[in-house]
Amino acid sequence: MIVCHCTNISDHDIRSAIDWMRKADPRTIITPGKVYRALGKSADCGGCMPLFLDMMRSSDNLEVPMQLRALRAAVSQESADEGRSKSHRISQQISAA
Repeated sequence: MIVCHCTNISDHDIRSAIDWMRKADPRTIITPGKVYRALGKSADCGGCMPLFLDMMRSSDNLEVPMQLRALRAAVSQESADEGRSKSHRISQQISAA
């Protein structure tokens, strides 16, 4: 089935690109942009994106690798405090000194 008429990409092309990327690097995060690049194409009008994403999600090899799944929780925890001390305001630091 043709998914993108502008660039002539089929559902088979998308699945093949995902399988190829997963074999080349088992820990890679696969995005639509990477699929387009693997096929030597680029997005044009974007009208196909909902169907393109549905085709990607239907692939068994799209999953985020197990080693990378815990990273999101770790990053969100780091960004919660941003490495700042409790009193990060200058006025609080001066009065505490």
